[in-house]
Amino acid sequence: MIALCCVFLLPNPDSRYVARFSNMYASSSMTHALERPSDTMSASPCLRQVDRALSELRRGGLVILQGENGESGLVLAAEAVTQQALNQLRQLAASRPVLAITNRRAEVLGLGSAQSEAVSLTLDDGADAEFVQSIADPLAPRPATNRPMGLAPIGGACCAGAAVRLTKLARLLPAALMAPLPQEGQREALAKSHDLLTVTVADILAYPESAARSMRQVAWARVPLEAELETKILAFRPADGGIEHLAILIGNPDASQPVLVRLHSECFTGDLLGSLRCDCGDQLRGAISEIAKTGGGALLYLAQEGRGIGLVNKLRAYRLQDAGLDTLDANGELGFEDDERVYLPAAEMLRQLGFSSVRLLTNNPLKVKALAKHGIDVAQRVPHVFPSNGHNEFYLRTKADKAGHLF
Repeated sequence: MIALCCVFLLPNPDSRYVARFSNMYASSSMTHALERPSDTMSASPCLRQVDRALSELRRGGLVILQGENGESGLVLAAEAVTQQALNQLRQLAASRPVLAITNRRAEVLGLGSAQSEAVSLTLDDGADAEFVQSIADPLAPRPATNRPMGLAPIGGACCAGAAVRLTKLARLLPAALMAPLPQEGQREALAKSHDLLTVTVADILAYPESAARSMRQVAWARVPLEAELETKILAFRPADGGIEHLAILIGNPDASQPVLVRLHSECFTGDLLGSLRCDCGDQLRGAISEIAKTGGGALLYLAQEGRGIGLVNKLRAYRLQDAGLDTLDANGELGFEDDERVYLPAAEMLRQLGFSSVRLLTNNPLKVKALAKHGIDVAQRVPHVFPSNGHNEFYLRTKADKAGHLF
């Protein structure tokens, strides 16, 4: 309608232009009707609460974490801690906070490990925000004092593992301050008086799968590429409004046969800037060319930078690599596992595209196992190897020797 009004405002409008804009408007309306999310796109309370909690933690705010047995605590992301926020945490909870870190980070610090996914460290009253950051972040300045400030590992701290998971989902350093709320009814009172969000442990544990299964296609467009003119890009968004994953459909894949597919985790530095530190850019462009040569297939561009730790943490890992660590040990120094990626979103996208069987273009056997685990038949693993460039030799050797990649 807007386009038609604009045409009539033109002096002596040619009827051909009126017809052209009318057709464009009708076509646009039909396209949007086809792409409009269905009722199944509405986010469940689980997705909404967790997504809101992630935003709050990234802003440096407090959230209330509720366990399965009635226990609860206040959570503050260690990366975002300030002295003011730390003082508020202690005041509102009226209890001594603990610092929850991953087993991997605890081992790096020489503090042992536990059977659970997180280790809780006691902090004495002298521990300030600078000290907390120095424990959570290996690149943070060391505090001037050499006092240990507590740091005794304890077991069974309220919801520590879920708190660490929240920080990972928020793409922050995997460490959180937890202050238990020991008084009955304290959680409800704090939530109401200080407008604090409450999220449950059960919702956090269910979040990755719930988000992946809620994904729906929200947009698509034809985008001719150098390697293949017949290319479409489709965007898939989870119901909580989180980051989109993309499917690049190349050529004319035959869904009745195993489709050549590449799972490619986004890499800002390699894909966009041409970084020589990794082989991601070569793999991306090489995969598109290879798929085009075979007549058709798909490249899934997954929003999980840095093996799932996020771009900011990947830059931190690069700093640690410059100091002599390999890519996997750098992740461990930050508190992450070797590979934090999940492939359920990829499997869900393939199902919605109608691809139940694939020929997977990869050197990583874990991707083969992950797709099979999520119900996608991997008929063949297709090698995807490129020569080193002189800057990524150590990186590629680490992937082969320590991560089991097949070159």
